[in-house]
Amino acid sequence: MARDGAIYVCQSCGGVHGKWSGQCGSCGQWNTIVEEGRSASPPGALKPASTARARGLQFESLLSETPEPPRIVTGGDPGVGKSTLLLDVAGRAALSGARVAYISGEEAIEQIRARARRMGLSEAPVQLASATALRDILGTLKREKFDIVIVDSIQTLWSDAHEAGPGSVTQVRACAGELVRLAKAGGPAVVLVGHVTKDGQVAGPRVVEHMVDAVLSFEGERGYPFRILRAGKNRFGATDEIGVFEMGDAGLREVSNPSALFLGEGKNRAPGAAVFAGIEGSRPVLVEIQALVSKSAYGTPRRAVIGWETGRLAMVLAVLEARCGFGFGDQDVYLNVAGGLRINEPAADLAAAAALISSATGMPLPQGCIVFGEISLSGEVRAVGRAEARLREARKLGFDQALSPPLTVKSGDVLITGVSRLMEAVERISQNRY
Repeated sequence: MARDGAIYVCQSCGGVHGKWSGQCGSCGQWNTIVEEGRSASPPGALKPASTARARGLQFESLLSETPEPPRIVTGGDPGVGKSTLLLDVAGRAALSGARVAYISGEEAIEQIRARARRMGLSEAPVQLASATALRDILGTLKREKFDIVIVDSIQTLWSDAHEAGPGSVTQVRACAGELVRLAKAGGPAVVLVGHVTKDGQVAGPRVVEHMVDAVLSFEGERGYPFRILRAGKNRFGATDEIGVFEMGDAGLREVSNPSALFLGEGKNRAPGAAVFAGIEGSRPVLVEIQALVSKSAYGTPRRAVIGWETGRLAMVLAVLEARCGFGFGDQDVYLNVAGGLRINEPAADLAAAAALISSATGMPLPQGCIVFGEISLSGEVRAVGRAEARLREARKLGFDQALSPPLTVKSGDVLITGVSRLMEAVERISQNRY
């Protein structure tokens, strides 16, 4: 039986249950339900919620004469750059006249100052504080008026009104709710930093995404310097815009022409490479899709994909075999999107198929050729949106050919090779006819 005063909360979706069970009835996840008290102080709290007094925060500036603490070089990769991006935003906003508070629960003040020095923002009048107690943070923010408040991160905060530890669903939901109420009541613009799970979802309860006005994700693959800022939700504007940045020693730098970064620099294109003219948000981007087809040394051929959907690759392989007689049943197939970019649009079907055919036949595509088009299960190559923007980006970067569905838009100086069926593309690539 459940203890009096106890509740059971799913750590995956935040669903509340009256008793423990192995599977959450709300999201279907197993072994995610944890017992939590209704109202008690967390370990280490000195006073209960009814009598505790907010101590307030001691803000400091980015500029300090304190020597930087010694470092031990480990050789590990840095994070994706959420804190770097927000510190850049905070510094620029403060230099433009806004009163900005940066509250960190993950890093010490000196760590933030060291990052500010590397980024050239030491003189920015940003107010720094290191705190995790929600009561202290709210008390200070109600007394002192700020224009922007950045909290890094929401998973480190805890409220003394709940027994659960920091980072739990209960704490994340409670702390986010209090900060959102502060902002809605005419307070500052509050930016909450959160972590994501292995599958890219925001860690903690989904209700947090419903409470806030905008959800921005900062994506990047380890080993690549490029980062992409995407809007998954935006009550103030469109959600199809992206920002592309490059991480360097001095912080993040905006990339004005991302297509040049995602393309190979070789003068002669090797077999198995195709340049895809894609659309990321409202921005056309050219990216190289690389394929490798080789004889399998094992009974079950391997299928490895980086930067594209595995299911989409399986569909393209099935269409090539069923509609074009191009089988890969005894061969390993590897597909990679160069530069660490992730592609989600169906228009990449034809580019992936072209790369596979090129690798299997050993026939490279022309150096100045781009490829785009959606493939249907019948083997038809279907038209995709914003073809003119794709061609315009190709022309700007010196491409003069395109393998695509038949187009009716203005192509300018780009020679269009229109294919209505995938079999036509197979014949043209294998026979080097464009």
